[in-house]
Amino acid sequence: MRVEVYDPAMCCSTGVCGPKVDPALAQFASDLEWLAGQGVEVTRFNLSQEPGTFVANPTVSQLLQQAGDSALPAVLVDGAVRSSGRFPKRHELAGWAGVEAPAEAAPRIPVPVAAGDCCGGTGSQSGCC
Repeated sequence: MRVEVYDPAMCCSTGVCGPKVDPALAQFASDLEWLAGQGVEVTRFNLSQEPGTFVANPTVSQLLQQAGDSALPAVLVDGAVRSSGRFPKRHELAGWAGVEAPAEAAPRIPVPVAAGDCCGGTGSQSGCC
């Protein structure tokens, strides 16, 4: 089982950086880390860092031609689009990957958030590179 995430342009690989972290991004990063811990191959691609990967994948390229940036993030499972334009929840990822989803009340795996900005600054800069 392989899960590929094609993220919108972000300053770092997960978007979990800078002085103002979007809680949805932090939760999604945690959910992907959990999924990988279940033995699922998880790969993320960032539009700002790996644009060629988006063009090289015909499915993702077609999504972008049809809906533009609003198609991102796109989640593919074994090459098939399962989600586009939103960050899916852990139970959705688990179902698509064929693993048992934890109960909603189960504790989440914490994802460390970088201090300062994603460029290695101290937070005095405006944020991402």
